[in-house]
Amino acid sequence: MTAIFESILPVFLLVLLGVWLRRSRLIDQGLWVGLEQFGYYFLFPALLFSTLAKADFTGMRADATAVAAIGSVTLMSIALLLVWPLLRNNGISGATFTSIFQTATRWNAFIALAVAEKLYGALGLSLTALVMALIIIPINFYNVAVLVWFGGGSRGIGLFFLRIVTNPLIVASALGILCNLAGIEVYSPVMRTIDMLASASLSLGLILVGAGLKIADALKPSAPAVLAVALKLIAMPIFMVAGSALLGISGDALVIIGLGAAVPTAMNGYILAKQMGGDAELYAAVATIQTAVSFFTIPLVLFVTGYAAAG
Repeated sequence: MTAIFESILPVFLLVLLGVWLRRSRLIDQGLWVGLEQFGYYFLFPALLFSTLAKADFTGMRADATAVAAIGSVTLMSIALLLVWPLLRNNGISGATFTSIFQTATRWNAFIALAVAEKLYGALGLSLTALVMALIIIPINFYNVAVLVWFGGGSRGIGLFFLRIVTNPLIVASALGILCNLAGIEVYSPVMRTIDMLASASLSLGLILVGAGLKIADALKPSAPAVLAVALKLIAMPIFMVAGSALLGISGDALVIIGLGAAVPTAMNGYILAKQMGGDAELYAAVATIQTAVSFFTIPLVLFVTGYAAAG
């Protein structure tokens, strides 16, 4: 447990550095929005493409991993939709429900990839990127659909599919897998350029996670915020690890799947909530609380999953 805690400590120290830098005013505040956009549209897609294009998926049981990852996210999404009438009867608005839904199903791949690299090196990066590639399309599909339906904004089908097919993370993942499976070799200088962008993505991405947290919004968490934290940090790991184990996934692969389920929600959902009529303030508060609490729950999930994986 101590070894796991010490392994992920540098990851959270970078998040704390982002918190401090954003509030210290040492850096022009107008820079953060540009950095967030740069990370989302270039650095993180570069990491996904580079990792997936060069990954060796031999022995990773991609079929079982796909069923476990997509099945877990789908089951969580269905469960949330089934409890919507109960939440509505208890005063939860449609906009608030969209943020509960988003923060319960999205996961922060910056944190997952950074922890996986610290614990397992290139293998951890490859498997985490594979899991992310498998679930990124259904996660965005489900979340955009819920925002379109419950968020009070436009329900146009065209807008819905446009957001799916133009998502830079989806595009980069699809291209990386295509190059890998088809044996397409990217021109060497271009690939080196992509690799250089990718190498900067994790550290900067973690700093941006910290910079985006809303500390004041999380000091007095509401009932919906507490629910969203429990769903993401407790229910999702149980769903995903149990489902993977039942499908025969074991060893390091099971631990990394547990890691993907245990990380907090992604900050890009906050931008989506603002654009599509969701409860952006609740999203920010939940993301902050989840990030703080996950510092303690991630080691616990990894410890328990590692124990189960060892038989």
